[in-house]
Amino acid sequence: MEIDCIPFRDTGYFSPLICDYLDQSAKLNSFYHNFSDLKGFEAQIKEKGAHFPQGHRIVLQKALMKQYLGVKTTKATKSQLEKLVEANTFTIVTGHQLNLFTGPLYFLYKIISAINLTKELKKAYPNHHFVPVYWMATEDHDFEEINYFNFKGKKIKWNREAGGAVGRMKTAGLEAVLETFAQELGPGQNSNSLKELFKKAYLENDTLTKATRYLANELFGAYGLVIVDGDDPALKALHIPYVKKEILEHTAFKSVGITIEKLEEANESYKIQVNPREINYFYLNEGLRERLEERNGQFHVLNTQLNFSREEILQELEQHPERFSPNVITRPLYQEVILPNLCYIGGGGELAYWMQLKASFEAMDTPFPILLLRNSALLISEKQKKKTEKLKLNVRDLFLKQNTLINKKIREISNIEIDFSPQKKLLEDQFIHLYDLAVKTDKTFLKAVKAQEVKQKKGLDKLEKRLLKAQKRKLKDHVVRMTVLQNELFPNQSLQERTLNFSELYLELGDELIPLLQKSLQPLQLEFTVITY
Repeated sequence: MEIDCIPFRDTGYFSPLICDYLDQSAKLNSFYHNFSDLKGFEAQIKEKGAHFPQGHRIVLQKALMKQYLGVKTTKATKSQLEKLVEANTFTIVTGHQLNLFTGPLYFLYKIISAINLTKELKKAYPNHHFVPVYWMATEDHDFEEINYFNFKGKKIKWNREAGGAVGRMKTAGLEAVLETFAQELGPGQNSNSLKELFKKAYLENDTLTKATRYLANELFGAYGLVIVDGDDPALKALHIPYVKKEILEHTAFKSVGITIEKLEEANESYKIQVNPREINYFYLNEGLRERLEERNGQFHVLNTQLNFSREEILQELEQHPERFSPNVITRPLYQEVILPNLCYIGGGGELAYWMQLKASFEAMDTPFPILLLRNSALLISEKQKKKTEKLKLNVRDLFLKQNTLINKKIREISNIEIDFSPQKKLLEDQFIHLYDLAVKTDKTFLKAVKAQEVKQKKGLDKLEKRLLKAQKRKLKDHVVRMTVLQNELFPNQSLQERTLNFSELYLELGDELIPLLQKSLQPLQLEFTVITY
């Protein structure tokens, strides 16, 4: 196994905002709290420890013990659950949707980032304990985002009608998905292990929440991962004061709106990920998750006949807190209220929207967690590495856009010069004399001279492109082999981790896959990882 690291900025796949954050650019200082380094964690431990009530720890542990009833829990996870009531115990959280069979590969990277970070923190702060947490997005209702996974270029999809929170959905009908998947897998020991894992997760658990918990527990239970379902009445009860303040005062709407303006002023290339609403909660019930809106002093559940007065909505909140489901703006706050959490680990898009929330946390008098970009990786087999070397490519070349890669390599391997830069420079030098002549004779000729220069430069550009195209045809075999290799490693011209499902790598590596990743990914290194296996 070989490990190589590339700065995130150099990959070309990460936004300016995330790259600037990793560089600790001064323009972003006001959008986060402590930075994701050991110094930042030291400060975060002190702050969170002073702000997290012991009562919340007791409620949290009892709720999680209840959630784990009937789950085959490892010794490592049991130990983590027991330690949650201790004042020196803190969590490291990552969250993800309930994607079918984990969805894209980066699901694994998120959780391993959390696991590995807890190990690093334990070394740095041995008097404290750190628990890796996977927060299941059980209350999401966008079924179309999670009802499939990719396998060898094909989409394995769960077709059914959906409504309400996906975590409450029944798993009936997934037998057909297993049958399709099994046919694609073919024979072999690792294939049989994957079939058995899918079967036990989805055919022996009656809801998507239970199935996902089983799957994540099977994959990561040995590392002490704790899995949290926020769709829990006891946990929601802790959140009541914050929901009340949001509904009555529109706290997030005001604070996040101001933050968005500041982000846009900081850099126009920073993309706004989410926009707040006046009320950032859904009303949740069986088969229903719809937005709450205030209309003329009444609180209305969109697309229903449900209406509440001010007094009625507050009474509903007190009696049924589980019916109030946070949206993307308020879910982070809910997480930080119920967990003794230090850090949220997420992808670039997630961290970008978290940076819109710091002011809303301050308005709610809740510590804002450290934000850590999850590990990203490219896995290359020895066979693929040899192909790369044979084609005289290096790994960084493969991150280039395909057309750029082809043009770069054709210029390198061609036995004729395909760079007309010297000719263009010579042309510019010749036109300097013509510009001088025009100024001395008739300045109206300046436009004509400029037009002629542009025309001749364009002519050279066309000749250069034609010559490059001719060389591509001549070196077609090399071009084809390069593009095939890049398409294998960057399917759909995107990062491998955003398309591949872990099952493709499991077929090759079996039970060695997760230990290999666990040994290779270093969360505080803050660089893209290339793993040759």
